[in-house]
Amino acid sequence: MKKIFLLLFLIPIVSNAQLKDLLKKAEEQLTSITNKDSGLDIAAGLKEALNKGVDVQVSKLTATDGFYKNQAVKILMPEELQKVDKALRKMGMSKLADDGIKALNRAAEDAVKESTPIFVDAIKNITITDAKNILLGNQDAATNYLQGSTRNPLYAKFNPVVQKSIGKVGADVIWNNIIKKYNSLPLVSKVNPDINDYVTNKALDGVFKMIAVEEVNIRTNIKSRTSDLLMKVFALQDKK
Repeated sequence: MKKIFLLLFLIPIVSNAQLKDLLKKAEEQLTSITNKDSGLDIAAGLKEALNKGVDVQVSKLTATDGFYKNQAVKILMPEELQKVDKALRKMGMSKLADDGIKALNRAAEDAVKESTPIFVDAIKNITITDAKNILLGNQDAATNYLQGSTRNPLYAKFNPVVQKSIGKVGADVIWNNIIKKYNSLPLVSKVNPDINDYVTNKALDGVFKMIAVEEVNIRTNIKSRTSDLLMKVFALQDKK
C-alpha cells in the first residue's frame, strides 16, 4: 500500500505516458490486494462451513444410534455377506444377524467420536486457489474436495481407531461368532471378511455425507449462515 501512495505522490512531476503507466501499476496493486483479501476470506469461509458441518452434522453420528437409526448412513451387512445374513435368518438366528449389524454401527459411532479432530485438521489445508474454485462449484464441492484430497490419509489414521472401537463395543466378538456359526453350516462356502476395513470405509462415507448435508444447507439457506464471514463469502456464490 505504501508503494501505491508513493506512486500517486510522484504524479505531478511525470509525463502523461508515465502517469498512465503509474496509474496502471497502482490499479494492478490495488486489485492484487483486494483479490488476496477476498481469497483469504473465501478460504476462511469454506473452512468455517466445513467445520460447521463437523460440529452440527457429524457430531450427531457420535451419539448412540447416530449411525444405526440414520437411514442415510446406517451400516448394513457387507454385500459379500448378504448370503450370511439370509442363511442365519433362515436357520432361526435373526437376532444374531441383527446384533451383528448393530455392532458395526456402534463401532462406527464410537470411532467417529474419537477421530473428529482428524477431520478438523484436514480442513485446515484448503488453499486460497482451491477455495475460489470450490465456492463457485457444485453444492457439495467443498465436501468432495475434502474427500478427494484427504480420504487416503484419513483412512490410514481412522482405521486403527475403528479397530479399537470394534473391540471396545464388542463387535469383534459378535462378528467372530457370526462367521463361526455361518462357516459351520453344511454346504456353504466359508467366509472371512475384513470387518475393520468395511467399517472404516462406511464410517468415512457417513462422515462425508453428513458434512455435505450441512454444506448444501449453508449454500442454499441464508439462515444457516450463522456468522458474518459465512454471510459475506457465500453471498459471492449467490451472485454467480
